[in-house]
Amino acid sequence: MRIDISATEVPELRDYVALRDSQLRRRLEGERGIFIAEGEKIIRRAFEAGCRPRSFLLAPRWLPGLDDILAATPEVPCLVASESLIETVSGFHVHRGALAAFERPDETPWPQVLDARRVLICEGLVDHANTGSIIRVAAALGWDAVLISPDGADPLYRRAIKASMGTCFQIGWRRMTDPASELQQLRDHGFTLAATALAPDAVELTDYRAPERLALMLGSEGHGLSREWLAHADVTLTIQMAAGVDSLNVAAAAAIFAHSLR
Repeated sequence: MRIDISATEVPELRDYVALRDSQLRRRLEGERGIFIAEGEKIIRRAFEAGCRPRSFLLAPRWLPGLDDILAATPEVPCLVASESLIETVSGFHVHRGALAAFERPDETPWPQVLDARRVLICEGLVDHANTGSIIRVAAALGWDAVLISPDGADPLYRRAIKASMGTCFQIGWRRMTDPASELQQLRDHGFTLAATALAPDAVELTDYRAPERLALMLGSEGHGLSREWLAHADVTLTIQMAAGVDSLNVAAAAAIFAHSLR
């Protein structure tokens, strides 16, 4: 259902206001049960994964590329506006010219996580790009699920979705509610809990033989894993470094660990 938009103060645009404000968007998107997909490829991946569109906001030049999806959802409003108007509403230059609001899908059920073999667990990651990149790593390297701590970045925030290249729609993930209890449940279901940290007793990754079921814990960008989480670990792993470098970006480290332990 095409609706041509020529002014910013219209109710149909409410889902797209201030997309750069992550704190505001986390509250608004949570209250409305939505997420925003940016770009033709991400919109298509969300739709093909079964996510239900609530509206589209497109510059005219992007209509042909999404024609099949628009034809399949004639009841969904397709807001058509100039790129300058979209930039004014969203608060940033949408160089891909296409946005869509979708209903948020259900998170992966906890029993499904417990049935997995390889799980990545993120504590306190606040950078959306890192969270999205780690989800992309998990999908690319065959890990089964990603757990996000209660204070972690939203995997369905626009920047996280972009960093994951839409793989957040194909790999299982869920936000933890009681980390201490849930980490213990993983152990009770046969998982070895492996921490990633710079510690005197850490085992070098190249010397570690991965067990059948493994949950790998990754710490925050600034301080790494907390003492409380480290206390749950069965083993601590580290990557041997050279040239005086003592750490890597958490997403880069996740890729190395995930590839070695897959």
